[in-house]
Amino acid sequence: MIRAYKFLLRPTVGQQQALTEMLRDHCSLYNGALQERRDAWRHVSGTTVRYGDQSAQLKEIRAFDPERQGRWSFSSQQATLRRLDKAFAAFFRRVTSGEKPGYPRFRGVNRFDTVDFPKDGDGCRWDSTPHDPVTRVRFQGVGHVKVNRHRPVAGTVKTISAKREGKRWYVVLTAEQARPDPLPATGSVVGIDMGIASFLADSSGGFVPSPRHGRKAAAKLEKAQQALSRCKRGSKRRRKAVETVARLHRKVRRQRLDHAHKTALGLVREHDLIAHEDLRIRSMVKAPAPKPDPDRPGAFLPNGAAAKAGLNRSISDAGWGVFLAILRAKAESAGRETIAVDPRNTSRTCPTCRHVAAENRPTQDTFHCTGCGHQAHADTVGAVNVLRAGLARRNARKG
Repeated sequence: MIRAYKFLLRPTVGQQQALTEMLRDHCSLYNGALQERRDAWRHVSGTTVRYGDQSAQLKEIRAFDPERQGRWSFSSQQATLRRLDKAFAAFFRRVTSGEKPGYPRFRGVNRFDTVDFPKDGDGCRWDSTPHDPVTRVRFQGVGHVKVNRHRPVAGTVKTISAKREGKRWYVVLTAEQARPDPLPATGSVVGIDMGIASFLADSSGGFVPSPRHGRKAAAKLEKAQQALSRCKRGSKRRRKAVETVARLHRKVRRQRLDHAHKTALGLVREHDLIAHEDLRIRSMVKAPAPKPDPDRPGAFLPNGAAAKAGLNRSISDAGWGVFLAILRAKAESAGRETIAVDPRNTSRTCPTCRHVAAENRPTQDTFHCTGCGHQAHADTVGAVNVLRAGLARRNARKG
């Protein structure tokens, strides 16, 4: 199995400058390759330039510009060209499937923040000084950079990436390792229902409160964004204001990740099977379609966009997608099983008599079956139905 590790780098002033130049030159290569594809399509009768064509030109590019392109790893430059090729492949896939295409765009220097090295030892070297008590990673053109390795790396390092986040630099590794031994069986199964008032409810009647990190930081973010809007573009004050906004967003993201990891770890340790809703989060946070007014051309009727925007913010703040991805990864490593089930009517179906009706849920928190009179918390009922559907799906799979 493949596992990723992320460690903080401690570069010197000179190494930090070299890392910045490496990002700048790879960004220039990416934009130049994109411009070549655009020009070939527009001016040479729809000619398509592919990765192989552009990779074959790298030797000439490095010889023509040895100061900016020739000093960096050949493999990392190929990885940058592959990144562009993947962007075009995704673009054509969206065109074919009828989705919003999203043509690949040029990257600004501040928006190009990662350089990939496809193989350890080719342009980079993890733990380049094994006899030194301080772990270091070596990048071609940069040197041996100190690494704040807060945990050991198990397995064989496959790929290495240098990543910039604000003023900090990180190294991201992927390592191939043997599948770990599964955790001891507990004999427990659980269903979970994701929510906003509570982050999740389980089928045993337990609740995990919603941390609402984004809402707690909203006042500071609003103040920082207002200060940013008053700054003149290109000024030093604006760069500082941009960094302030980015720092606040990074803090919220780290808080969400920390909460997701701890919650998922608790579920994986306690239960052998975890059933959850198969949520289509991207569709859930879409803005409502406008409603033209038939009596007034050019005017529109109210469509509840303001209320839906508030709901969308709460869904995004909860971070369901990140949590479910972390839960599945941890369950796989621990030998646990996760099952995604259809979420339709899970909170409207009575777990006792199986009666389904919208009236069974008179309020957001209350479930009162109109058929048999069963009463419970609506999220707990949803979790019980999710578990039942998950067990049925597992039994059908085994049969």
